[in-house]
Amino acid sequence: MTETPSQPQAKRSRTVARVAAVQALFQCEQGGENAETVISQFQRHRLGTGKDQGFEDGHVPDADFRLFGLIVKGATLAQDRIDAMLSEALPASWPLSRLDPVLRALLRAGAWELGEDVPARVVINEYLDVAHGFFSGDEAKLVNGVLDALNRSGSGEPVSGKMPPGEVDRAEGDGPY
Repeated sequence: MTETPSQPQAKRSRTVARVAAVQALFQCEQGGENAETVISQFQRHRLGTGKDQGFEDGHVPDADFRLFGLIVKGATLAQDRIDAMLSEALPASWPLSRLDPVLRALLRAGAWELGEDVPARVVINEYLDVAHGFFSGDEAKLVNGVLDALNRSGSGEPVSGKMPPGEVDRAEGDGPY
């Protein structure tokens, strides 16, 4: 298959959306803000801010707005169910509450995406890349193990469950995500 010039950019924009979603989920937890508020803040102040600003400046250029919003809304709406599954997949000596909050946000985003129409190997590889961007230790190994365990577990049902049709519509909204 020949790769077109837009394919690398589309992949990058999805990866960047996942990075932004982890940051937004972290902000939701730490600030006690709801997903809609954080998504709106990201849209106004951090996403698509131009090529002259980058991650170092707190901005997330070139993100896939739609994917970003779906992950943040979906992971937030399914958080109780996702947290229960993560708790089962984590070692008993490492309860979810003991994890670094960024790692918790990353696992929630990855767990939600495993329940969507994205191949599991893509989800796991993408969140491994995201983990390497945030952490320099063994956290990526934990992400790999937990997401792989979630993918292999269960009775064939999606890990996080797809968003109900009405929720997907609201997550997509009229905005650019």
